[in-house]
Amino acid sequence: IGKIILPIIKIKLFFENLTNSSINSRLEYYQSTLSMKFSYHNRTLHSSNINIYIKYIFLKSQMKKALKKKNSDSIVQAAMAESKKGPPPVHLWNPPFCGDLDMRIARDGTWFYLGTPIGRAPLVKLFSSIIRKDGDDYFLVTPVEKVGIIVDDAPFLAVDFDVENKGLDQIINFHTHVGDMAIASKANPIRVVRDKDTGEPSPYILIRSNLEALIDRKSFYRLVELGSVQSFEGIDWFGIRSNGIFFPIIPAADLE
Repeated sequence: IGKIILPIIKIKLFFENLTNSSINSRLEYYQSTLSMKFSYHNRTLHSSNINIYIKYIFLKSQMKKALKKKNSDSIVQAAMAESKKGPPPVHLWNPPFCGDLDMRIARDGTWFYLGTPIGRAPLVKLFSSIIRKDGDDYFLVTPVEKVGIIVDDAPFLAVDFDVENKGLDQIINFHTHVGDMAIASKANPIRVVRDKDTGEPSPYILIRSNLEALIDRKSFYRLVELGSVQSFEGIDWFGIRSNGIFFPIIPAADLE
């Protein structure tokens, strides 16, 4: 067993630069909760071997995290290199799929990595510049690799908007939490999905390609104040106008 475990410990120390003493301190809890004799691959490990066995189990799990971190670091480096050239043309890249990354975008726009929120706004903005949606799945894409991520709702959150002009000439320009901007228009439409059970609306605006932003609650309330009732496809709808386009929100009959 020692011949197998020693290389694993060396690799682990290489990734996280841990000392033996720090490893031992982190393993004390696991030692106290395990029995002094148990079976492993039809062998019995006695108390003299339990410490090295626990190290093996612990370091094996930590190595997986270290390898994932290495994968995310390579994506960061590639994204930074491409961002210097302008908006990354992710739609033109066709790299090999390299597996899923433990990264998630929550409905409120918070990015998580390995279950922990990413607190660095520039890093979140960098990741957001290389998102691509293929079918119903989301990926981070660089010229050399493509990894899957989880998106709870939409990859962006629209947190504010500006209004120019009034009436038929009204133009609404949305801002996302990562600095993207999009004018509500034919190219960047607003759509509203209503919950079948509660009727609660979820409004979205297309930011780029097939990537949408969920319009946050405060912005949606402001948006409603700009609304009016107009005929749309033969039915009266309450909706919003921007850049010469009317975007229906809810049938006028449902407002009564």
